[in-house]
Amino acid sequence: MTDKGQMVVVTGGTRGVGAGIARRFLATGARVVVCARRPPEAPVEVPGNTAEFRPLDVRDAEAATEFFGAVATDHGGIDVLVNNAGGTPFGLLAEASAARQTKIVQLNLLAPLYTSLAAYEVMRRQETGGVIVMIGSVSGTRPSPGSGAYGAAKAGLENLARTMAVEWAPRVRVNTVVLGLTRTESSHLHYGDEDGIAAVGRTVPLGRLAEPADVGDACVFLASDAARYVSGSALHLHGGGERPAFLDAASVNH
Repeated sequence: MTDKGQMVVVTGGTRGVGAGIARRFLATGARVVVCARRPPEAPVEVPGNTAEFRPLDVRDAEAATEFFGAVATDHGGIDVLVNNAGGTPFGLLAEASAARQTKIVQLNLLAPLYTSLAAYEVMRRQETGGVIVMIGSVSGTRPSPGSGAYGAAKAGLENLARTMAVEWAPRVRVNTVVLGLTRTESSHLHYGDEDGIAAVGRTVPLGRLAEPADVGDACVFLASDAARYVSGSALHLHGGGERPAFLDAASVNH
């Protein structure tokens, strides 16, 4: 478990996976700051502990530097950064403008770089160092039709984390959680009603989509002393992955 009183920042932590991550840290007794461009509709909380919200556009490198400096000053340091902010609308590469593709890469690759650099300036001065967790995607490990720029950015993010793990060791550990299909409040936009969501879940070997709490538990582990020798790694949180399409096409049952 995370040490009580640990200071954690979760980007994009106001809803969905980010809020789930924040709640799992809150449940350990950690102090949590969540950031996004807009405040949450309701506080991100668990019984007895509530996350603090601060506004931040993670694509603004200067604003990120100011944000992390202020959090460190107000809370006495930063122990953990979870780079969760990201995402993309569906769009085939040839049908999207260059400006749109640029924004997708900026949000999913450059923004985590900006926030990590800002957090590192705090963590490297701390006796206990710090931990950075990137939230990646299986879209960065396989073809990603309909989200090509996003997949490319997530592939780059995993490589970036490995490089940070080398350059910033031993003071700061850096790892990636590589997400598969995950259920959030917006899942219906992608998979339809509950029957559609359940059908998609049945394509996963473990029989369901990941829940935000599953992601949070992985982040809590990577930020804990139990993972003290884990750095530069990618933890695949995908329920066993995806069944190869050729097996169904060939009617092979395994």
